Order: sequence, then structure tokens, then C-alpha cells
Amino acid sequence: MSTAPALRPVLLRQSLLLAAGLGALALCAALSLVLGSRSIPLPAVLDALSGRAHGPDADVVLGLRVPRTVIGIAVGAALGAAGAVAQGVTRNPLASPTTLGINAGAGFAVVTAVFALGLSHPLQYVWFAVAGATGAALLVYGMARRSGDLDPVRLALGGTVLSAVLASWTSALMLASRRTLDEARFWLAGSIGGRSLDGLYQVLPLLAVGVVLALLIAPALNALALGDETAQALGVPVARIRVAGGLAVVLLAAGSVAVAGPVAFIGLAAPHLVRPLLGNDHRVLVPGCLIAGPVLLLLADVLGRLVLRPSEIEVGIVTAFLGAPLLAVLARKAAAAR
Repeated sequence: MSTAPALRPVLLRQSLLLAAGLGALALCAALSLVLGSRSIPLPAVLDALSGRAHGPDADVVLGLRVPRTVIGIAVGAALGAAGAVAQGVTRNPLASPTTLGINAGAGFAVVTAVFALGLSHPLQYVWFAVAGATGAALLVYGMARRSGDLDPVRLALGGTVLSAVLASWTSALMLASRRTLDEARFWLAGSIGGRSLDGLYQVLPLLAVGVVLALLIAPALNALALGDETAQALGVPVARIRVAGGLAVVLLAAGSVAVAGPVAFIGLAAPHLVRPLLGNDHRVLVPGCLIAGPVLLLLADVLGRLVLRPSEIEVGIVTAFLGAPLLAVLARKAAAAR
């Protein structure tokens, strides 16, 4: 008897949940456009978007909140997908761009460039951030290789150690130069506010390639979860999948960090939010994380605007504050599972 009828309720449930996620994302985008240091009614937002309204409210919506929301969606989707792929490739539930040292590498490269080259505009940071993230990923990957295989425990430990070392060096450079501190501290906090869409346009090809790679290798990640030997027996080229997955994570994380700064824990939290709802199938998990990532990021950004209104808290600070307890819980679960 065919198993297709038995799969139909599961596929229907997953489709409905993905549709609900898109609805939640649309709602979060609307909240991002409406709420801020000064709330703007939804009809006024719609009039500004349609070009029927002009004036201060329309200027705020079109000049500040639309770029902020678009960047939040792009960065959140990239970080969510990067987290799903990182955890799938390493078979480590704690893997993410933050725990693998990618964020720290980007931050160190940007601060070094500001210190040594006198950079003074976020658009100049982009490719230094990409280079730093790539270098950190390669270094952690090299430390995690053992007898030709990738050791998930060494990967997590290597990322943690590298993050600590790079964070110390970054702090030392900022303390050594007041100008460097003034230039880089806002970017290092992680924020989607006050960012230009020009920066997003520069890294959009990187994000697009990263998303395509993540979706293409999703079926192979299911086999990889069974172990390297089983995956190879099923005909999966394990080494090539790991290289493709690592490249996808670097492109997605480096591009997002280059635009918004090192925003923590979105890549860690999104897969753990999606798995209980959609299951462990990466063919569904990765698209789910492409939706959950921006939902989490936009919600954190809106929360940061409202807590101290009319002042704001950068979204990177909000996600770090909320994500630290999550990391502790996941670490305890992983230890208990071992």
C-alpha cells in the first residue's frame, strides 16, 4: 500500500504552519512600520506606501522604517537559515554563526579596519566584515578537523575560544583609540535602525547564493543527521555537502553581519523554534527558518523601540539579553542527552 496518503496530513499541516508563519511575518512587518519612538497609525502608513500622503509621517515611514523593516527581513532570514544549516552540517544543536565565531571574526575585522585605515562610514565596513567572517569560519573549521572528519564538539569549542580571543582583541583596539570606539561601537551593538539599503544591496548576491545553497543541500542534511557512514552508504557525498553547507553559512552570516552588525542568537533560536512545529526534515526546516528568523528579529527590534521610548535599545542587545537564557537551557539539554 502506498505511503503517500499517510503523508498527506503531515504535508498539509506543514503547509498550513508555513502559511501561518508568513502571516506572522506580515504582522511583524506591519508592527515595524507602525511602532517606534512615535507611533504612526496604520492608515497613514498605507497612505505613505501608496504615495498618497506626504509630510513628516510619510518621511519617517519611507525614509527610516521601510529600510529598517526590509533589512530586518533580509538579515533575519539569512541568520535563521544559517543557523539551520550550521546545526545540520555539524550535528550540533548549539551551532550558530555566533557560537562558531563568525560574528566575532566580522567584528574584529571591522574594528581593525577602522583602527588602521580610518574608516568612517558603515558602507565601508561591508567587505571587511565579510572577510573577517570568512577567515574566522575557516579557522574554526581547521581546528575542528580530526583525521579528516569534522568533530562537532571541537567545532563548538573552537568557535567559543576564537570568539573570546577575538572579542578581547576587539576590545583592546577600541580602548586604544577613542576614534575607533566612537566609530565602531554602534555597529558592534548590532542594529537594523539607521542602516542604508545600499549596504544590503552590496551583499544581496551573497545572501541569495547562500539561500539557494541552503535549500539545495537540505535533503542531504537529512542523511547527514544519520551519521557520516550511513550518509555515505546512501550515496551522499559527505565532504562536498559539508563544504557547501559551510559556504552557505559563511555567505549568509557574513552578509547579514556586514549589514546589521553582529546580531546574536537569531541563528541559534530559529531552528529550535521551528523544529517542534515542522519536524527535523531540513527540506521544511530551512524554509521555516527563513520565516522564523525575520519574525524573531523584527519582534526584538520592535521591543527595543518600545521599552525605553522615545529612546531605543539596539536589536543586538535585545537578542543577546533574550538569547542568553536560551543558550543555557540548550546547553543543559545537550549535556543531559550525552
